[in-house]
Amino acid sequence: MSGLDGKRWHDMGGALAGPIPQDDHDFALWEKRVDALMILASGAGHFTVDGLRRALEDMGEAAFETMTYYERWVAAINQNLLEQGVYSIAELGEKMQAVQARGETYGEASNAG
Repeated sequence: MSGLDGKRWHDMGGALAGPIPQDDHDFALWEKRVDALMILASGAGHFTVDGLRRALEDMGEAAFETMTYYERWVAAINQNLLEQGVYSIAELGEKMQAVQARGETYGEASNAG
C-alpha cells in the first residue's frame, strides 16, 4: 500500500494542498450531530483518537477520495462502536430502516422556529 516515496495513500504531509478557502460556512445539522456523537462516544470511553485514526486509515483510498470529511468520520465512529459492542450490525440495520421510514423531511420541523 505504500507509494514510491514510502508513504501510505492517506499521508499527505508535504504535498501541495492548493488554495485554502478563507470563507466561513455553516455546518449541516447532520454534521453537527456527527461532532456531538464523537464527543459523547469518546467521552464515554467507547474509543480513542487512535481507534478513530485506525478506522479512517483502514477505509482505503477509494473511500477517502469519494466520501466527505463528515461521512468518513461517521463511518469511523460507527466502526469503533460496532467493534466495542455498543450495538450490533442487526441493531444498526433496524435503526437505519426506522430512520429511513421517517422520510426525507424528518428533523426539519425542529429547525423551523
